[in-house]
Amino acid sequence: MSSQDIPEENLPAEQDTYGAVRVADEKNPFADPGLPPHEHRVQDIDERAAKRSERTVALLFTLSMVATVAFIVAYVTIPVDRSVYIFPLGHLSALNFALGMTLGVALFAIGAGAVHWARTLMSDQELADERHPIEASPEVRAKVMDDFRQGAKESVLGRRKLIRNTMFGALALFPLSGVVLLRDLGPLPGTKLRHTLWSKGKLLVNMNTNEPMRPSDIIVGSLTFAKPEGLEEHDHEFQTEIAKAALMLVRIQPDDIKDKRQLEWSHEGIVAYSKICTHVGCPISLYEQQTHHALCPCHQSTFDLADGARVIFGPAGHALPQLRIGVNDEGYLEALGDFDEPVGPAFWERG
Repeated sequence: MSSQDIPEENLPAEQDTYGAVRVADEKNPFADPGLPPHEHRVQDIDERAAKRSERTVALLFTLSMVATVAFIVAYVTIPVDRSVYIFPLGHLSALNFALGMTLGVALFAIGAGAVHWARTLMSDQELADERHPIEASPEVRAKVMDDFRQGAKESVLGRRKLIRNTMFGALALFPLSGVVLLRDLGPLPGTKLRHTLWSKGKLLVNMNTNEPMRPSDIIVGSLTFAKPEGLEEHDHEFQTEIAKAALMLVRIQPDDIKDKRQLEWSHEGIVAYSKICTHVGCPISLYEQQTHHALCPCHQSTFDLADGARVIFGPAGHALPQLRIGVNDEGYLEALGDFDEPVGPAFWERG
């Protein structure tokens, strides 16, 4: 049925191309002014202006690439402990400031380039699309593909090769920032977790008095904590090293020691074990002198220090490593080597 077959009183007063009512009447009290007339941009009529916009977009994408490379260089070269003064912010971490600025510029340049590209070179013709059913009929799919091809054509991506190449370069380089950040997950520890500062001849130093220890300093039923000779609290690596080398000493009557090797590695009933729990690495600090049980306060793993520090309760996976000790010529307790196995929790590369 054509519009000529419809009674005139049923027709809207005036319609635009998309069916919007332009003149109000009783049935349609609110007129739709429709879309404003399309105004051509300077880039649409002047190829020199279009070229300038193309170079601007390419410059922004290139700036993003440079900022991404600068991010990687800053991450690798700037020391973690270096600080800089930035007015009016004050003293800041040089590494954090450099990473934040370069990453921000890289992101901003990509976004600004894309926006400038869309506003000056892509088609700005406004289109109204009729509502359609949710189901994707063959006609709809064909229309989508037509729209995609039309959009690709209007984006001038094929003709503006400078924009296309620099955009691909910026998008290809930017993810490297995230890849470089994965460096914080490494490098692999290698053998660092297998060894501590303990070695043959290292004196056992009392953690409280900071003095070398003699056998007479440890009485039956007491729990004493020690560190390797030469490790001081003001050292830069103190926390890292004490987390592996922390030692606890208890004195047990030799007749009460059940494990033969434990007795051989002790001195006059003084046994030395790692203070680091083999569950999640908490420091063990509780000792029951009647049973010779050491308790981790975090998850209640319990170790029998009279029987090779084996686990008798809790989630810990294996016994505490023992340190072989003796006495030097001056009568001070000393280590006769490192722990017999890696301290603390098990780790994936532990053989």
